Amino acid sequence: MQHFSAAGPDIAYLDTGSGAPILLIHGFGSSVAVNWEATGWIRTLTEAGRRVIAMDVRGHGQSAKLYEVAAYKPALMADDAALLLDHLGIASADVMGYSMGGRIAATLAVRHPEKINALIIAGMGMGLVEGIGHDEEIAAALKAPTLEDAIGEVGRRYRKFAELTHSDLQALAACIIGQREPLKVADLAEIHAPTLVAVGTRDDVAGSAHRLAAIIPGAEVLDIPNRDHMLAVGDRTYKAGVLAFLSRQD
Repeated sequence: MQHFSAAGPDIAYLDTGSGAPILLIHGFGSSVAVNWEATGWIRTLTEAGRRVIAMDVRGHGQSAKLYEVAAYKPALMADDAALLLDHLGIASADVMGYSMGGRIAATLAVRHPEKINALIIAGMGMGLVEGIGHDEEIAAALKAPTLEDAIGEVGRRYRKFAELTHSDLQALAACIIGQREPLKVADLAEIHAPTLVAVGTRDDVAGSAHRLAAIIPGAEVLDIPNRDHMLAVGDRTYKAGVLAFLSRQD
């Protein structure tokens, strides 16, 4: 992992492969290693002839840990992504985000449309607009002294995942509140980059992929069969669908 800092916190990133660039933005409580390396995504994309740039979002992985809710506004995290592309001298790239990363990628498309060649919003549907819920429960579970002290099924699930990924629990507690700022329908309707919305058919977190795609002009939907929010990430149908989508943009 390399690091850069430009008008913001230290951000760790991976830059590997050659060819047309694609920026990967991971989900909440995850990292480049967990979301993209362990699932085979980086290998899949580099073998397909792509230059892969994958960032550890602020508060995650090897990037700087921040403890104020305001530090995790989606606009700030989208700006981190734009600054990373600038740092690497990349005028525009394909961008794929999963879950929270999908929110960041969509926000990047709204704030910096010139940076986006093609957009893939994965693990996130109408939750972008309508919210997902359980924010306070998750934050409380992350702040609890131990997993056993966490209250609520959803909160315990997030706490367990955060412990498995060796995350900074206090940074994530701030992040879960700050990053879940809904996007406006009017802003999403102004996204004109080719867009793919990919969600598992058993995902009970993301919200409807089809309803979100109906808002974004010309957006396509990839249903990932029989996969929930966690298991869809490394699914072969998801990978094949993304590669096919990207090949149609060449």
